[in-house]
Amino acid sequence: MALDFQDQFYSNKVKVIVGVDEAGRGPLAGPVVAAACILSRTYINKEINDSKQLTEKKREELFEVIKKDAVAYGVGIVSAEEIDTLNIYEATKKAMKEAINNLKVKFDLILTDAMPLKGFDVEVVPIIKGDAKAMPIAAASIIAKVTRDHMMEELGKKYPEYGFEVHKGYGTAKHMEALKKYGPIKGIHRFSYKPVAKVALGEMSLFDL
Repeated sequence: MALDFQDQFYSNKVKVIVGVDEAGRGPLAGPVVAAACILSRTYINKEINDSKQLTEKKREELFEVIKKDAVAYGVGIVSAEEIDTLNIYEATKKAMKEAINNLKVKFDLILTDAMPLKGFDVEVVPIIKGDAKAMPIAAASIIAKVTRDHMMEELGKKYPEYGFEVHKGYGTAKHMEALKKYGPIKGIHRFSYKPVAKVALGEMSLFDL
Protein backbone atom coordinates (compact mmCIF):
# COMPACT_ATOMS: atom_id res chain seq x y z
CA MET A 1 0.00 0.00 0.00
CA ALA A 2 1.33 3.40 -0.99
CA LEU A 3 1.72 5.70 2.01
CA ASP A 4 0.84 8.79 -0.01
CA PHE A 5 -1.98 10.36 2.02
CA GLN A 6 0.24 13.43 2.54
CA ASP A 7 0.32 14.19 -1.20
CA GLN A 8 -3.14 15.82 -1.16
CA PHE A 9 -1.88 18.51 1.24
CA TYR A 10 0.96 19.84 -0.91
CA SER A 11 0.26 23.17 -2.63
CA ASN A 12 1.92 26.49 -3.46
CA LYS A 13 1.67 27.37 0.23
CA VAL A 14 2.41 23.92 1.67
CA LYS A 15 5.80 22.67 0.56
CA VAL A 16 7.23 21.17 3.77
CA ILE A 17 5.16 18.66 5.77
CA VAL A 18 5.97 17.24 9.19
CA GLY A 19 4.79 13.78 10.21
CA VAL A 20 4.43 13.11 13.95
CA ASP A 21 3.86 9.92 15.94
CA GLU A 22 4.60 8.42 19.36
CA ALA A 23 5.61 5.16 20.97
CA GLY A 24 4.93 3.98 24.49
CA ARG A 25 1.44 5.04 25.52
CA GLY A 26 0.49 1.59 26.77
CA PRO A 27 3.51 0.32 28.74
CA LEU A 28 3.64 0.24 32.55
CA ALA A 29 7.22 1.53 32.60
CA GLY A 30 9.53 3.90 30.77
CA PRO A 31 8.92 7.17 28.95
CA VAL A 32 6.57 8.06 26.14
CA VAL A 33 8.63 9.04 23.10
CA ALA A 34 7.48 11.07 20.10
CA ALA A 35 9.20 11.81 16.83
CA ALA A 36 8.63 14.42 14.14
CA CYS A 37 9.95 13.74 10.66
CA ILE A 38 10.22 15.74 7.43
CA LEU A 39 10.81 13.83 4.20
CA SER A 40 11.28 15.45 0.81
CA ARG A 41 8.11 15.58 -1.29
CA THR A 42 9.51 13.13 -3.84
CA TYR A 43 10.96 10.69 -1.30
CA ILE A 44 9.96 7.06 -1.79
CA ASN A 45 10.89 4.06 0.32
CA LYS A 46 8.52 1.13 -0.12
CA GLU A 47 9.82 -0.56 3.03
CA ILE A 48 8.63 2.22 5.35
CA ASN A 49 5.40 1.33 7.11
CA ASP A 50 3.65 1.70 10.46
CA SER A 51 6.33 0.56 12.95
CA LYS A 52 3.91 -1.97 14.48
CA GLN A 53 3.78 -3.82 11.14
CA LEU A 54 7.57 -4.26 10.94
CA THR A 55 9.93 -6.72 12.56
CA GLU A 56 12.42 -5.39 15.09
CA LYS A 57 15.26 -6.07 12.65
CA LYS A 58 13.53 -4.13 9.85
CA ARG A 59 12.71 -1.22 12.19
CA GLU A 60 16.38 -1.00 13.21
CA GLU A 61 17.47 -0.95 9.55
CA LEU A 62 14.90 1.69 8.59
CA PHE A 63 15.74 3.78 11.66
CA GLU A 64 19.24 4.33 10.25
CA VAL A 65 17.96 4.89 6.69
CA ILE A 66 15.34 7.46 7.77
CA LYS A 67 17.79 9.39 9.96
CA LYS A 68 20.15 9.61 6.97
CA ASP A 69 17.49 10.40 4.33
CA ALA A 70 15.18 12.74 6.26
CA VAL A 71 15.27 16.47 5.60
CA ALA A 72 15.00 16.78 9.40
CA TYR A 73 13.77 14.85 12.41
CA GLY A 74 13.21 15.65 16.07
CA VAL A 75 12.53 13.57 19.17
CA GLY A 76 10.55 14.40 22.33
CA ILE A 77 10.69 12.37 25.54
CA VAL A 78 8.41 12.58 28.58
CA SER A 79 9.36 10.54 31.65
CA ALA A 80 7.23 8.11 33.63
CA GLU A 81 7.09 10.61 36.51
CA GLU A 82 5.74 13.31 34.19
CA ILE A 83 3.21 10.84 32.78
CA ASP A 84 1.97 10.26 36.34
CA THR A 85 1.70 14.02 36.89
CA LEU A 86 0.13 15.00 33.57
CA ASN A 87 -1.72 11.79 32.48
CA ILE A 88 -0.64 9.85 29.39
CA TYR A 89 -2.75 11.84 26.91
CA GLU A 90 -1.26 15.19 27.94
CA ALA A 91 2.22 13.64 28.25
CA THR A 92 1.94 12.33 24.67
CA LYS A 93 0.99 15.79 23.41
CA LYS A 94 3.92 17.29 25.30
CA ALA A 95 6.34 14.77 23.75
CA MET A 96 4.96 15.49 20.26
CA LYS A 97 5.30 19.25 20.71
CA GLU A 98 8.84 18.80 21.97
CA ALA A 99 9.70 16.64 18.94
CA ILE A 100 8.32 19.26 16.54
CA ASN A 101 10.11 22.08 18.36
CA ASN A 102 13.37 20.14 18.03
CA LEU A 103 13.18 20.33 14.22
CA LYS A 104 15.74 22.72 12.78
CA VAL A 105 13.77 23.35 9.59
CA LYS A 106 10.77 25.58 8.80
CA PHE A 107 7.59 23.73 7.87
CA ASP A 108 4.13 24.53 6.52
CA LEU A 109 1.87 21.76 7.87
CA ILE A 110 1.85 19.14 10.64
CA LEU A 111 0.24 15.72 10.18
CA THR A 112 -0.20 13.67 13.35
CA ASP A 113 -1.35 10.14 14.04
CA ALA A 114 -4.82 11.05 15.35
CA MET A 115 -3.56 13.59 17.90
CA PRO A 116 -4.88 17.19 17.91
CA LEU A 117 -2.17 19.68 18.85
CA LYS A 118 -2.40 23.39 19.60
CA GLY A 119 0.17 26.14 19.86
CA PHE A 120 1.65 26.11 16.36
CA ASP A 121 1.55 28.79 13.67
CA VAL A 122 0.72 26.20 11.00
CA GLU A 123 -2.28 23.92 10.59
CA VAL A 124 -2.25 20.59 12.42
CA VAL A 125 -4.18 17.74 10.77
CA PRO A 126 -4.82 14.65 12.94
CA ILE A 127 -5.19 11.55 10.74
CA ILE A 128 -6.76 8.38 12.13
CA LYS A 129 -4.33 5.48 11.52
CA GLY A 130 -2.00 8.05 9.99
CA ASP A 131 1.02 5.80 10.52
CA ALA A 132 -0.49 3.38 7.98
CA LYS A 133 -1.47 6.11 5.48
CA ALA A 134 1.17 8.86 5.36
CA MET A 135 4.88 8.19 4.90
CA PRO A 136 6.13 11.07 7.11
CA ILE A 137 4.01 9.75 10.00
CA ALA A 138 5.13 6.15 9.39
CA ALA A 139 8.77 7.33 9.37
CA ALA A 140 8.18 9.21 12.63
CA SER A 141 6.60 6.09 14.16
CA ILE A 142 9.79 4.11 13.40
CA ILE A 143 12.07 6.77 14.90
CA ALA A 144 9.90 7.01 18.03
CA LYS A 145 9.62 3.24 18.50
CA VAL A 146 13.31 2.45 17.98
CA THR A 147 14.43 5.38 20.14
CA ARG A 148 12.21 4.17 22.96
CA ASP A 149 13.27 0.53 22.53
CA HIS A 150 16.91 1.57 22.86
CA MET A 151 16.09 3.43 26.08
CA MET A 152 14.30 0.36 27.48
CA GLU A 153 17.28 -1.83 26.53
CA GLU A 154 19.53 0.48 28.58
CA LEU A 155 17.11 0.18 31.51
CA GLY A 156 17.30 -3.59 31.04
CA LYS A 157 21.05 -3.45 31.67
CA LYS A 158 20.54 -1.33 34.77
CA TYR A 159 17.70 -3.45 36.19
CA PRO A 160 18.28 -6.96 34.74
CA GLU A 161 15.71 -8.63 36.99
CA TYR A 162 12.82 -6.80 35.27
CA GLY A 163 13.54 -7.84 31.65
CA PHE A 164 12.88 -4.37 30.18
CA GLU A 165 15.01 -5.20 27.13
CA VAL A 166 12.53 -7.97 26.23
CA HIS A 167 9.06 -6.58 26.99
CA LYS A 168 9.97 -2.87 26.66
CA GLY A 169 7.84 -2.00 29.70
CA TYR A 170 4.58 -3.56 28.49
CA GLY A 171 2.52 -5.51 31.02
CA THR A 172 3.55 -9.01 29.96
CA ALA A 173 3.26 -11.97 32.33
CA LYS A 174 7.03 -11.85 33.00
CA HIS A 175 6.93 -8.12 33.70
CA MET A 176 4.00 -8.54 36.10
CA GLU A 177 5.86 -11.38 37.81
CA ALA A 178 8.93 -9.16 38.31
CA LEU A 179 6.74 -6.27 39.49
CA LYS A 180 5.14 -8.43 42.17
CA LYS A 181 8.48 -9.92 43.20
CA TYR A 182 10.63 -6.78 43.26
CA GLY A 183 8.07 -3.96 43.36
CA PRO A 184 7.82 -0.95 41.04
CA ILE A 185 10.86 1.30 40.49
CA LYS A 186 10.37 4.98 41.32
CA GLY A 187 10.99 7.11 38.25
CA ILE A 188 10.75 4.11 35.91
CA HIS A 189 7.31 2.59 36.50
CA ARG A 190 4.10 4.55 35.92
CA PHE A 191 2.40 4.58 39.31
CA SER A 192 -0.78 6.10 37.84
CA TYR A 193 -1.34 2.91 35.81
CA LYS A 194 -3.64 0.44 37.62
CA PRO A 195 -1.42 -2.70 37.54
CA VAL A 196 1.50 -0.72 39.01
CA ALA A 197 -0.71 1.09 41.54
CA LYS A 198 -2.17 -2.23 42.71
CA VAL A 199 1.29 -3.70 43.33
CA ALA A 200 2.49 -0.49 44.99
CA LEU A 201 -0.55 -0.37 47.29
CA GLY A 202 -0.20 -4.06 48.11
CA GLU A 203 3.34 -3.41 49.29
CA MET A 204 2.39 -0.57 51.62
CA SER A 205 2.04 -1.20 55.33
CA LEU A 206 -0.48 0.64 57.49
CA PHE A 207 2.31 3.04 58.45
CA ASP A 208 2.78 4.07 54.79
CA LEU A 209 -0.88 5.01 54.29
